[in-house]
Amino acid sequence: MDLQLKDKTALVTGASQGIGRAIAKGLAAEGVRVCIAARRRELLEELAKEITAAGGIEPAIVVVDIMQEGAPQQLAEEAKRALGGTGILINSAGGSQPAIPFDAPESDWEHGMTLNFVRVRQLTHAVLPQMIAANWGRVINISGKSEPERLLTATSAKAAIHAWAKGLSREVGKHGITVNSIPPGRIMSEQILRKYPPEFRAEQSAREIPVGRYGEPEELAALAVFLSSPVAAYITGTVMPVDGGLRRYAF
Repeated sequence: MDLQLKDKTALVTGASQGIGRAIAKGLAAEGVRVCIAARRRELLEELAKEITAAGGIEPAIVVVDIMQEGAPQQLAEEAKRALGGTGILINSAGGSQPAIPFDAPESDWEHGMTLNFVRVRQLTHAVLPQMIAANWGRVINISGKSEPERLLTATSAKAAIHAWAKGLSREVGKHGITVNSIPPGRIMSEQILRKYPPEFRAEQSAREIPVGRYGEPEELAALAVFLSSPVAAYITGTVMPVDGGLRRYAF
């Protein structure tokens, strides 16, 4: 299938590792000009070399800490200068935090919600005028599960992403812009390797994941690249888990 992505432009956050890295490579392989953003320059430079070695267009690199005040607006402008305009936005920056008690300090909530929701919303809204002017755009949010097992700021933030993205999709569809969210299941990454030892991964795979294993970043990236394409023009406002069947809800 020709995804019709050649010469499109994309800004990918959280591109230094895991899911963001795989999506950046997947888009570049389809001929997309990408701007890759994260905090660690050395990892971004390694990714850029991999993309060009595979025949892709050399990516623009932006080193940014998205938690800094004003970072979303600055990143949107730097990507615009590098690409001439951002047609595809992949919101892949974020991270989980441990469970917190109900009387946790307000700072815990502010950090978790800012990282996992507020900055996603701010960056998207900063890029949207470029998409509206072009009468075309794609927003893909790498979100997370909203089934709360405990009190987690990240879970609340991911649920907020899903509600905000659905509302936004109804506002911008008339401009040829789609907005979709992908909650990952257990996708192998630096964070997964750090948090879960091999014994736990094997036990959980056998007990809870119908396909019997953790996923690879490229398996999620395949969906993100498709949703980024003109071919997926009629898909918007959705939440599509990539989790090997881990989630128990039907919708």
